[in-house]
Amino acid sequence: MTHPILFLVDDRPKVLAALAGDLERRFGTDHRVLTGTSPGAALEALAGLARDGQEVALVVAGQRMAELPGVTLLLKAHDLHPSAKRVLLVGRREWTPANPAVRAMTLGQIDTYLFEPWLPVARFLDLPISQVLADWVPSQGPSFEGIRIVGPRWGTRSHELRDMLTRMGIPHGWYQAETAAGRRLLEEADEDGSRLPVVLFHSGQVFVDPSDAELAEALGFGTSPGAGSYDLVIVGAGPAGLAAAVYAASEGLDTLVVEPQVAGGQAGTSAMIRNYLGFPRGIGGGDLANRALEQAWLFGANLVLAQRATGLRADGPRRLVRLSEGSEVSAEAVVVASGVSWRRLGVPELEALVGAGVFYGAAGAEARAMEGQDVFVVGAGNSAGQAALHLAKHAATVTLLVRGPDLAKSMSEYLIQELEQASSVTVRLRTQVVGGLGGHRLEGLVLRHRDTETIEEVPAAALFVMIGGEPRTEWLAGVERDDRGYILTGHDLLGPGGTAAGWPLQRPPLLLETSIPGVFAAGDVRHRSVKRVASAVGEGAVAVQLVHQYLGRT
Repeated sequence: MTHPILFLVDDRPKVLAALAGDLERRFGTDHRVLTGTSPGAALEALAGLARDGQEVALVVAGQRMAELPGVTLLLKAHDLHPSAKRVLLVGRREWTPANPAVRAMTLGQIDTYLFEPWLPVARFLDLPISQVLADWVPSQGPSFEGIRIVGPRWGTRSHELRDMLTRMGIPHGWYQAETAAGRRLLEEADEDGSRLPVVLFHSGQVFVDPSDAELAEALGFGTSPGAGSYDLVIVGAGPAGLAAAVYAASEGLDTLVVEPQVAGGQAGTSAMIRNYLGFPRGIGGGDLANRALEQAWLFGANLVLAQRATGLRADGPRRLVRLSEGSEVSAEAVVVASGVSWRRLGVPELEALVGAGVFYGAAGAEARAMEGQDVFVVGAGNSAGQAALHLAKHAATVTLLVRGPDLAKSMSEYLIQELEQASSVTVRLRTQVVGGLGGHRLEGLVLRHRDTETIEEVPAAALFVMIGGEPRTEWLAGVERDDRGYILTGHDLLGPGGTAAGWPLQRPPLLLETSIPGVFAAGDVRHRSVKRVASAVGEGAVAVQLVHQYLGRT
């Protein structure tokens, strides 16, 4: 088997030879280094490698080549080798906000950059190249499938299982029961297909229509608390909850995190987050969540999956959280970071097809199944924009449906720019989904144009809905909330006289403290929170400091 290729192109022979030599010494054991002295010759060579089925892992191009700019060459190279990572070679003094490379990086047109002159033995060469090579996935050859799912093409439970495994970052495959491969897997599992989905582990374990708890346990996660009493219980494992878990556990608090689904919250469903501090090349929401989860676990936090918090009450100095399994866990303090769920469209024909072409979130789990299809995304926020871009890698067309007159009010500028550059993505403003077509699966949508009030029917293979959130607070009967269900904290609890009605202590509520002393709220579930990953992480960290303050005062 031939080694994957690192292809370098620059019209300056000395620079090209020096870079090729350094990369050969550093990465030559596992890669072949090839060069092109002009953009035209390089594209011809890359086309030939594509015809021969040769794997190109990396293309490095000089920014200021006379025949063709480096960014343009990398875009053309991407068409020939879609899986190849793209690196732009730029001068240090040229790297200003006005440099076209900055925009290319923001739009995801290049994967990273390499400054020249570089230091071959230092991080300035090794780190950026090593990072993108670590992320490179060969386009050829079978990928490892730790878990295989056999189920119907359109089934809610099959979709839920795929979504759960995708968000956990677990490699898996999905097979329709009526195909030859699906029938073969059912025979291996000694199942006749009368009950689906069937889940086969690489280890040989077989589950028929497993619950979330059964699947989580099989993957090695806890599904019930190991003890009845903790210093701190955190409800929810989104960015706010995971940040709270990291800081609480690292500071010595015996911490339990309770999560009804999988770690990450809504942020965990994002294919790529480009505006999170410290990740200039972006990071997948699931990857970020799994890293945070591992970090919390290494500090000693306890995680319980597939358990919902169903109640909360005070018992003297202790706070009791009731779980869906029926048990209660006791804590000195609680952080509620239960987040939000996707707001429903409320269209009966579409609600009946959830999992059968209609999906709330879950673009990451379903993207590959959309190969060559015409799909629609409803929403105007960052999550909707990220989903549209991710789906565009597979679908023939992606249409983003927006109720309002523009995207600028609710979507980050960098995402708007990326959508404008994506040739297969269309944005339709002031357009609303009012109906669905199809019996057993989605076949089309009924759209209403808000300017003209005209109705249009369009064919659609799938609809992904991301239209904001509904706070997960229905279980908090004793906690003050606003009229939309978001939790009131701190100053928002104070009435006209500067006192909180029903507040039992002489001191005022702390910044993120709810109407129950010792119970704090963080992240999207909180009234007036900023719906961004970074702010949720910040609130989770602040909540832990307030927990320390609370415990020191009582």
